[in-house]
Amino acid sequence: MSDVVNEHQDDDEQPFDVADFDAFFTEQADKRPRQPITLFGRRHLLASELPIMFTLEAERIQHSSNPDDVRKLLITIFGSDVLDEWAEQGLTDRQLGILLIYSAAAIRAPGTVTMERAAELHDEQEAAQGKAPAPNRAQRRTKPKKAGSSGRRS
Repeated sequence: MSDVVNEHQDDDEQPFDVADFDAFFTEQADKRPRQPITLFGRRHLLASELPIMFTLEAERIQHSSNPDDVRKLLITIFGSDVLDEWAEQGLTDRQLGILLIYSAAAIRAPGTVTMERAAELHDEQEAAQGKAPAPNRAQRRTKPKKAGSSGRRS
């Protein structure tokens, strides 16, 4: 366990150079690319790294339906209270889920997840939780027709 050095303690007794993580992390962050996204005509620049608060909040609220919990999660990525703005623009629950999956992946490893893949991952998660989305038109058309009924009644 490390001892926290108080700024008022005597620094003369330290035989080692101070490991300056503030400077090191700033230098590292400057080297990482930041992914821009556009939503409802507004450009957002994702963080260069996923904030630990996002990870902690995501774990804490994974089964929550409280809009304030989602708002806190979004603030950790987008830096401002955008949920109300997006809700007014018509953002759906599914779209929000896809946006969160895509954004988290784009921050962790830019370019590794497409929007289509984020949608697939979201739908797989929803299906696993028993909230499978209704099939789209193309999926309904590929279902086999019931045999034996011509539709005519006598």
